Amino acid sequence: MTANPATPLLDTVDTPVDLRKLKPAQLRQLADELREEMISAVGQTGGHLGSGLGVVELTVALHYVFNTPEDRLVWDVGHQAYPHKILTGRRDRIRTLRQGGGLSGFTKRSESEYDPFGTAHSSTSISAALGFAIANKLSNQPGRGIAVIGDGAMSAGMAYEAMNNAREAGNRLVVILNDNDMSIAPPVGGLSAYLAQLVSSRPFLNIRDFARKVSRRLPEALHRAAKKTDEFARGMAMGGTLFEELGFYYVGPVDGHNLEQLIPILENVRDAAEGPILIHVVTKKGKGYAPAEEAADKYHGVQKFNVVTGEQAKAPAGPPSYTGVFAKALIAEAKGDPRVCAITAAMPSGTGLDKFASQFPERSFDVGIAEQHAVTFAAGLAAQGMRPFCAIYSTFLQRAFDQVVHDVAIQNLPVRFAIDRAGLVGADGATHAGSFDVTYLATLPNFVVMAAADEAELVHMVHTAAQHDSGPIAFRYPRGNGTGVALPEKPEVLEIGKGRIVREGTKVALLSLGTRLGEALKAADTLEAKGLSTTVADLRFAKPLDSDLIRKLMLSHEVVVTVEEGSIGGLGAHVLTMASDEGLTDNGLRIRTMRLPDVFQDHDKPEAQYDEAGLNAPQIVDTVLKALRHNSAGVNEARA
Repeated sequence: MTANPATPLLDTVDTPVDLRKLKPAQLRQLADELREEMISAVGQTGGHLGSGLGVVELTVALHYVFNTPEDRLVWDVGHQAYPHKILTGRRDRIRTLRQGGGLSGFTKRSESEYDPFGTAHSSTSISAALGFAIANKLSNQPGRGIAVIGDGAMSAGMAYEAMNNAREAGNRLVVILNDNDMSIAPPVGGLSAYLAQLVSSRPFLNIRDFARKVSRRLPEALHRAAKKTDEFARGMAMGGTLFEELGFYYVGPVDGHNLEQLIPILENVRDAAEGPILIHVVTKKGKGYAPAEEAADKYHGVQKFNVVTGEQAKAPAGPPSYTGVFAKALIAEAKGDPRVCAITAAMPSGTGLDKFASQFPERSFDVGIAEQHAVTFAAGLAAQGMRPFCAIYSTFLQRAFDQVVHDVAIQNLPVRFAIDRAGLVGADGATHAGSFDVTYLATLPNFVVMAAADEAELVHMVHTAAQHDSGPIAFRYPRGNGTGVALPEKPEVLEIGKGRIVREGTKVALLSLGTRLGEALKAADTLEAKGLSTTVADLRFAKPLDSDLIRKLMLSHEVVVTVEEGSIGGLGAHVLTMASDEGLTDNGLRIRTMRLPDVFQDHDKPEAQYDEAGLNAPQIVDTVLKALRHNSAGVNEARA
């Protein structure tokens, strides 16, 4: 374990109030110490590294210049906010990041008054900051809304929807475009930095305002020409024409690591009457830590690592990941079928589609952070006879629900949805949990919804989806490694809506959907040891249900328990509806549904989360025993 770094100046700063007492000449040292502290902390906890290192100077500058928390600072996504957390009263807990009971890996309203808006999904910051700005304007409060948004997040339409609506905020809205990958404007240099400082200065803005007033007295044609000349000149010099058209005053590009440039520009913007204003800041992911600078993708999110060498802790050898199994199975399908193509929304490595793209680049599409577009694009491909696989995390597919309904389900188009990160996801917490996909997909007419119990089942489901041309089909699978079962040499096409009996019994029936099957089998062992003969079924399908199998088990068993790693409204609700419609509970059958609790669970180790959710073997056993005791009490009461 590497000793914590010496940080004498940072030790004097607990909140931005302390930071603002420092002299400008001290800020460089503070930023350097802040960077060392962040590297040390993430080395011990794991988490997002490169993005936070890239905004150290920006974080210092924003809190130094603006009056946070009165000025509401919103970090888009929030995975870059570790330096912000250290400077806002949470340094003493920074080594609990993403641990059970510790700090969130994202911004969180309940954690600090300096986190005015919870984030974790992309491209929401400008909308939220605009809300803060307008609310303060309406209530005559002085605070601003400040959004820090990355260039990747700017690929989402929501960011432009917000900007198009921002004029009413005036100078109360400030947007910081953190450009750390695909530079929108020419490279930063001395001239561009000088221009940025110049055009944000009060004299320039005063002159420009005077010129505007004069031009309004000119004939309309000359007034429009003067306005266009001003915008064009600054657009040519600094690349801001697009933002100007959306109503923003553009400043930049600015070197995001040069505090001597950042501070005066932010001060100019703070004091300006002009607005809303967008500042284009160019940064480098992983800045100040050589391993992260050299391999930004590998150091975006990290395991615990050795700070000196940069070597990350390796996960113990084990079965392949579900994501890897999916990628391999999809590649196999594409080799045999030129109609198979794949779509992801800015998560090629996270979904495994980077491997697919390396073999089929012309059939692989990364559409950026644009889940809505991804789904409708897939619908268009399907309508033209292709076999598209839309690979999106469960939590991100929520962002495209309207497109799933309107553009896919209503038209009954055969889009294949590969839903990664289904169920609870551990350290990323509630914002990234795949809790709702079965509930929101299985309600839709025309949909087929599958859940893989293990990696072998996932291979079969990929093949089944590839061959399914009669409507939309989805299959879900969790984060992490598989169970270690042997993968099939040749995948099978599963019969739609048909489950399988894994273990036969006579008294208790456990109906599992997804990877809780292993816990259901453990529970069956315990129940058998107690003399309770137990059937375990892997239903495979949440929709359509295997009504024949479920009916048979309900008519031949005393207790039926559904087990799923999803929210209320999923498998259990559909089974209860079927039982009610068919009167299957009229003879004393006890049905219990086990699912995720009706809460947003905080981050923790997955096994701890599932224990908290009550979805491990001991809780399954307890549910069965309580149902049996309840049943026995009812029988005895009836006899009396």
